[in-house]
Amino acid sequence: MRALEITAVAIPPAFDGGTSDGGRGLAAAGTGSFGDFRECYALREAHELEKWGNLDRCPTEPESVEYWRGSEYEERVLFLARVGQKTVGTCSVTLPLRENTGTAGIDVLVAPHQRRQGWGRSLLEHAEAVARGRGRTSLDAYCELPVEQVEGAGRLLPAKSGAGGLPAEAAVVAFAASAGYELEQVERSSRLSLPVSPEHLAALETEASARAKEYMLVGWADTCPEEFLTEYAVLKRRMSTDVPVAGMDWEAEDWDQGRVRQEEQTLTRSGVQTVVTAAMHRTTGELVAYTVLNWRAGVPAAITQQDTLVSAAHRGRRLGTLIKVANLRAAQQRWPAARSVLTWNASENQHMLAINISLGFKPAGYEGEWQKRLG
Repeated sequence: MRALEITAVAIPPAFDGGTSDGGRGLAAAGTGSFGDFRECYALREAHELEKWGNLDRCPTEPESVEYWRGSEYEERVLFLARVGQKTVGTCSVTLPLRENTGTAGIDVLVAPHQRRQGWGRSLLEHAEAVARGRGRTSLDAYCELPVEQVEGAGRLLPAKSGAGGLPAEAAVVAFAASAGYELEQVERSSRLSLPVSPEHLAALETEASARAKEYMLVGWADTCPEEFLTEYAVLKRRMSTDVPVAGMDWEAEDWDQGRVRQEEQTLTRSGVQTVVTAAMHRTTGELVAYTVLNWRAGVPAAITQQDTLVSAAHRGRRLGTLIKVANLRAAQQRWPAARSVLTWNASENQHMLAINISLGFKPAGYEGEWQKRLG
């Protein structure tokens, strides 16, 4: 039996804004010496199609190129595994550089025809060794299962947060648990069919506005206006700690104006378009809530919900509903080809789940957030 060879993958140069090939191809980056990267991407794309039947959750190639290039805030290393000329799978390690420097993100993917031969464990051990070699003592990983595989399952492995669980017999769940990872939290993914009727959005807005007279809404596309930049960075920092994180070993992220601009530039190079709606307190001028939606030309029917946050001191005033309604209107106007929105919420975050349900979101899947502390 030939040995498994795991090699680091060279990442192509940056795209020109993700416009080539409709936002899905590597034409702009050049592909001559980046065959391993394309092999990794092909594995990811095939995995998404096998599991979901679509690429709504799959990053486009421009997104992947930009992501794996890393940044001053996070180093990212991608590996490809082969036995001879046969591709077996891929693994990766992400290493935060500014905060959470004791943690590392781990991912393993085995090609369908190569499963149940021990390659997944070898790939995991390789990724963990890389993280350990960089002084990381807490590893985190994720996996999402379609809703029908979870809600129709028998025995569930409960999340340590106390809310939700994943099928104990599912291959990915059994693999993670046997490798020493603990299921800290479960997030529910939900899908909203578009378009949402103007009448429904107006009714929700009218009801919520009665509780939010002290606030006004502001919004932008792609780039935060200078007048809101400092306040927006404050909200981004709060987002890293104010949402439920269960027992995950995560520290607050240090956001400033430069980090906001760096994220915006990264999204632009990735071919990602963004709409943001925020709530401003009329008296103080402080931004107290925001929500973000992203769209990619390579997946024109799908919008993904990113951050949504209402600052703790301003909750209970229906701001979450107001900003989501306004942002959905902006998204439907800017991206009329979109037919759905995907969002993720911690199972214990009942308030935000209730807002999404009122908008019309339906369960689509359940994502496990796993953690392993190294001895």
